Amino acid sequence: MMKRALTFLQYLLFLGGGIFLVWWQLKSMTEIEKTEFYAAVKNANYWLVIPITLFSILSHISRSMRWKLLMEPLGFNPRLSNVFAVTMVGYLANAAIPRLGEILKCTFLAKYEKLKVDKLVGTIIVERSFDLICYATFIGITILIQISDVGAFVKKKILSVSAAPGMPVWQKLMLVTGSIIALFLIINWLLKKFPHNKIIVKISNILKGIGEGFTSIKNLKQRRAFILHTFFIWMMYLLQIYIGFFAMDGTEHLSIKAAFSVLSLATLAMIVTPGGIGSFPIFVMQTLTIYHIAPPLGKAFGWVMWGVSTGLIVTVGVIALLALPYLNKKHQHESRSIDTE
Repeated sequence: MMKRALTFLQYLLFLGGGIFLVWWQLKSMTEIEKTEFYAAVKNANYWLVIPITLFSILSHISRSMRWKLLMEPLGFNPRLSNVFAVTMVGYLANAAIPRLGEILKCTFLAKYEKLKVDKLVGTIIVERSFDLICYATFIGITILIQISDVGAFVKKKILSVSAAPGMPVWQKLMLVTGSIIALFLIINWLLKKFPHNKIIVKISNILKGIGEGFTSIKNLKQRRAFILHTFFIWMMYLLQIYIGFFAMDGTEHLSIKAAFSVLSLATLAMIVTPGGIGSFPIFVMQTLTIYHIAPPLGKAFGWVMWGVSTGLIVTVGVIALLALPYLNKKHQHESRSIDTE
């Protein structure tokens, strides 16, 4: 009886967390932003939300399968259902606190699959590094396929940043690089000076685990599948934007090239603020001005896309949190039954 009550309270806590996240996201908006958001949602073509949602789910599944490929060289073979569930939990956490989701993904998967967290962290770092390279490549392609419009826009933004008061960009890059090198040297000195200290040993084990995670990309057995998943993920992202153009009057004439531009800036918005709250529609609006879309309409489109993406993450993320204990309890029961036969 007590166990059932604790399980019910756990589910209630997860559900309450999802509802709180929705409330927090809406509360973070200004009154003007709320008005724009509700107006955009009210006037959108909801039938097109179905394929957009489908493409989004497929991208999350493909990302889970790609992460699973990174674990194979480490001898890990977790069930895809668990990998997908913790991936969605990670997105849910990132919507509130940036990068918290990466920690929770590793913690939850290690718990349910009996894996080592430090090695999983290494695979996450590899995955994010690869995503950064893909993102830079995507931006390059976006500029090349429409050099006259987007190239001028990017040049204007770079010049405005360079002309802004304060420390020059090159000095900031030098400062960040110097800080990383200094941190590396300090950690290396501590490891040699206090090799038997408990905290130092723990840090050393974490670094070794991360190092082993990095070797997973070198020892990857299914590299072609890894690359194909990466291509598929970005195509799903791109199709979401492109199909979204048809959901609103005034953006239905925009081409796939415009979708490239919107996705480039929208991805940056998701990095700048938790879940892209506030920044997503602004970045989208700025991008769409290149294609002569009025700011109110561009911002409304941004709110619609943000609403669909955030709604899906919250809904599926909460369901995943609720389902994880049940699915793994069922799996453990089945494993025991097989062992006793």
